[in-house]
Amino acid sequence: MTHDTSIANGLEGVVAAATRLSHVDGEAGELLIAGYPVGELAAHATFEETTWLLWHGELPSSRELDTFRAELAALRGLPPATMAILRECAVSRIDAMDALRIALGTVSLASTEATAIVAIAPTIVAAFSRLTAGHEPIAPRADLGHAANYLYMLTGAVPDAERVRGIETYLNTVVDHGLNASTFTCRVITSTGSDLVSAVVGAVGALKGPLHGGAPGPALETVFEIGDASRAESVLRAKIESGERLMGFGHRVYKVRDPRADVLAIAAERLFTRAGDMRLYSLAREVEATALRLLEEYKPGRRLQTNVEFYTALLLHGLGLDVPLFTPTFAIARVSGWIAHAIEQRQANRLIRPKSIYVGPRDRHWRSEDIAAD
Repeated sequence: MTHDTSIANGLEGVVAAATRLSHVDGEAGELLIAGYPVGELAAHATFEETTWLLWHGELPSSRELDTFRAELAALRGLPPATMAILRECAVSRIDAMDALRIALGTVSLASTEATAIVAIAPTIVAAFSRLTAGHEPIAPRADLGHAANYLYMLTGAVPDAERVRGIETYLNTVVDHGLNASTFTCRVITSTGSDLVSAVVGAVGALKGPLHGGAPGPALETVFEIGDASRAESVLRAKIESGERLMGFGHRVYKVRDPRADVLAIAAERLFTRAGDMRLYSLAREVEATALRLLEEYKPGRRLQTNVEFYTALLLHGLGLDVPLFTPTFAIARVSGWIAHAIEQRQANRLIRPKSIYVGPRDRHWRSEDIAAD
């Protein structure tokens, strides 16, 4: 059977929105966030500044920034019902992304405003992390910035400036990335006239999927498995020859090196240098170089380059985060980007309603005798 309409599986190549929020050029290896190269913005802005930029189109003035920081800080506390749900989630030992999805929906008990969603997401992740480890959650501090407060709620220790810069750089780097699956989900929900909480919770559900949220944990596990640079080639060859995918390499959009990998590599190098122990960072660079060489040898022309997962794992490990926190921390950043897309969708909204082609049977007719009696 032929059809007049071609099908773009996965909506590959379909342009579904115009946006001022981010520009992804996979051939050039370029990512712009509201016009700024990701490396420049990520390394210098606070996360509050980046969020304001995405929501308003320009960086905030000093007064606007102070007001925005105060608004976020005032909304960080969890409603009692949310905390009760997180305790139940911890008892059930569910996945951290499931806990975030469940608990984030309860934001509606306090507010459905954008600032409340951004403010409460890190508190949910930190509280659940501590509960699953058998510790009591740590209340947020209003005198700390968004990124610093997140690290504080995880450990109870006020982070130094270098650690704050490291987590801030990470959050800025992954805050938005074109019309990816979770962002598209957010825009579809928003297009129906639904609320921000529903749109963000739907996006969290999409991000949880391993084909979208990625696997920075396994990328780091490979580095640990290798252990010494002298073993890199033998271990990686064995993985490739057995058909195993090398995590941290290859991307659906980027055909050259993911620009976010460069940003996070620089941040990781700075963090490990200041800590005075470069062994893991140096090993990771050796593993990366060997992996790229072998991928070109075994899969010539595939252009499988380093992606954001590889240095995400290294940086977040250096900041003391455990692997189960990697994707939820990604979500904490992306919440601001999702909301920015929801705002943009509302400004020129049209219900997102693509077509489908029916390929099922035809010419069937109901006959009572077709229903066989037992």
